[in-house]
Amino acid sequence: MAKASRAAFGEAIVDLGARNPKILALDADLSKSTMTGAFAKKFPDRAFNVGIAESNMIGIGAGLALAGWVPFVASFACFLIGRFETIRISVAYTNANLKLVGTHAGIAIGEDGYSQMGLEDIAMMRALPNVAIVQPADELETRQAVAWAAEYQGPVYLRLTRQNLEAVSPADYRFEIGTWATLRPGHDVTLIASGGTVFNTLEAAKVLAGDGINAEVLNAASIKPMDEEMLLRSAGKTGHVVTIEDHGVAGGLGGAVAELLSEVMPTPLRRLGVTGFGESGSPKALYAKHGLDAGGIASSVRKFLGR
Repeated sequence: MAKASRAAFGEAIVDLGARNPKILALDADLSKSTMTGAFAKKFPDRAFNVGIAESNMIGIGAGLALAGWVPFVASFACFLIGRFETIRISVAYTNANLKLVGTHAGIAIGEDGYSQMGLEDIAMMRALPNVAIVQPADELETRQAVAWAAEYQGPVYLRLTRQNLEAVSPADYRFEIGTWATLRPGHDVTLIASGGTVFNTLEAAKVLAGDGINAEVLNAASIKPMDEEMLLRSAGKTGHVVTIEDHGVAGGLGGAVAELLSEVMPTPLRRLGVTGFGESGSPKALYAKHGLDAGGIASSVRKFLGR
């Protein structure tokens, strides 16, 4: 059953909170949207609503983390990572064990428009040397990523969706930081997706198969650190790489892939993502406009391969 990764996160921290009394939840007056409300109801002494004061929330969370707690601070990705100066000094520089949870990432939040869309957040967080970045693609992966984040010592950025995500992970899937999953083997082109675009990428691979193009699909949930070994192995096999993400084309997953390939294994690369600013519209219409639906991805791959 399809479920938004923000909803899976909300359920996961309740389960984890019952087992780990050090886990805290902080929100900036958006608990209904970030799904921290259930945690606050069950553990009212471990949940804090700081009001519309995201920078203050991050600072409080960093202090609690440095005092030995495991805080999850949650808000819309654009509001949370928009307080970059606080994250840079209070979280990254101190190496605080804080878990930053950015929900409503990408254009697929829909009608709320650009002011609510996190489209530059991965690029900003990638600039910090010690912050892990994880973007799960479905409910199973989200639950495992949240459990990993609770145990991991160091700052983490979890990037989550407003929209429901279809299941893409196999039943025996196990999340590991720095490791990508091969969801579909292939030899003609490597398609690397993360989060909300993974299902559409798998659907595009099916369309391409009908054209005689055998696409390998990788789920890059761990954006930082990347699975460099898998990327180079797949690129070496197929000779062509396409990245697909609900994020600006500059500095996101595609940027990370481009940086590694340019230094280690120069490979033809096409980055698919959001160009310009987001806008108001249905998630379906916005994905189609930016070529992030199955048809758009398949069309871009055909042109890229000259097929």
